[in-house]
Amino acid sequence: MVHEKKHADFIIRPLQRSEVTDIWQIDRSEIIEEMYRLEGEQLLLEPQFYDVQGWPEGEAEIYTHILLDCHDHGGVFLGAYLDGTLVAVAVTDVRPVGAYPELYQLGFMHVGKTVRGLGLAGELYRRSVAIAKEAGAEGFYISATPTRRTIDFYVKQGAKVTTTPDPLLFKREPEDIHLIHRFNAQAS
Repeated sequence: MVHEKKHADFIIRPLQRSEVTDIWQIDRSEIIEEMYRLEGEQLLLEPQFYDVQGWPEGEAEIYTHILLDCHDHGGVFLGAYLDGTLVAVAVTDVRPVGAYPELYQLGFMHVGKTVRGLGLAGELYRRSVAIAKEAGAEGFYISATPTRRTIDFYVKQGAKVTTTPDPLLFKREPEDIHLIHRFNAQAS
């Protein structure tokens, strides 16, 4: 008998600082068949194949200190747990984004392979929006991996591609698609 996971099976709670490095245990494996590329103001979808197995080499070393700094400055890390294991996370950095001081950054969001397609990303995103709104943000700045699944998700939430990215965040992640989600705008 196959046990289907339900949304109610997940426990969503804030991560403590000591749990931040548990993020790297989330299974980020996936098959990618299409990637977006920004040309001018136009998103172009291109066929590209990647069989992603785990996190890219060096990613934990590069981003752990950034995530810990975010946590130390009041960032909110929402973790979704299934049977005591962290399977998804959304990180809201509550510091204003340099070029967009009215926005906070959705700094990190990953959903593990075995729990994708269950609405968990949407739930974490909605909760992150509520946190940012409560803290006074007018929207999210999102620097996203250019996979079709990722960009389509953020656009569905109401984010729009920006052609004037924040210089610091663009320097850190020039291959990403940079988006802005203004909370007063309607989702598509």
